[in-house]
Amino acid sequence: MEQTVSQCVLDAEAKAFATCAENDINVVPVSLVRIVDGKIWLIDFFMEKTVHNLIKNPRASLVCWKDTMGYQIKGSVEYLQRGTLYDQACQWVATIKPDRKVKGLIILTPEEIFDIAPAKNTEERMKALFREG
Repeated sequence: MEQTVSQCVLDAEAKAFATCAENDINVVPVSLVRIVDGKIWLIDFFMEKTVHNLIKNPRASLVCWKDTMGYQIKGSVEYLQRGTLYDQACQWVATIKPDRKVKGLIILTPEEIFDIAPAKNTEERMKALFREG
């Protein structure tokens, strides 16, 4: 994943995660997001319908945006409730939100990335922000 996409995912003002299984579309806001080895980690605190859909259809979409720039990232998903990566996610969350209980780790492997800006210039605008910041 390119740096501008990663930066947008991490810094976006809004993030929505969409799943679909058996004609049941579900979209939820997400707060804690991390990128590890080019994969996007989303933390499940209370995503019952989302998890239900992921078990039946392990494909999803994450949309991240700020103002009128952003990306939609589609890909395959792995859902973990134990193991090394799950433990790492729990340790990370404990440093940021110690009062929250992690139910699971959603790992989104990006396969398709779409610019959602009206002018399709998110990368150009993000690079300009990096230069200014």
